[in-house]
Amino acid sequence: QVQLVESGGGLVQPGGSLRLSCAASGSIFRINAMGWYRQAPGKQREMVATITSAYSSVYADSVKGRFTISRDNAKNAVYLQMNSLKAEDTAVYYCNANVRVWSGSLANYDYWGQGTQVTVSS
Repeated sequence: QVQLVESGGGLVQPGGSLRLSCAASGSIFRINAMGWYRQAPGKQREMVATITSAYSSVYADSVKGRFTISRDNAKNAVYLQMNSLKAEDTAVYYCNANVRVWSGSLANYDYWGQGTQVTVSS
């Protein structure tokens, strides 16, 4: 079993910054890609940014140039630095990890964190 625990959400004014963190724990053989997704009220969950184990990253067009994803493989952690925040960034942010685990054989599974609220408002 693998758990993802997020932290760092909160209330921030437009133009402000926040840093989200997510740490994975449990029966981890290897973590493949990690990422951040978000879901605003009444909208579908969308990809914000993803990063591979080789540190290759992809961003949604809406956050390019403002958000930076990073990871620490030694800590099984992924981070999201969010700058120049806008009201439309308000959402619940979820951490995701594709993890290779041993359960009789090696297999890859997707895991999700519980979500952390980010509210951008004056």
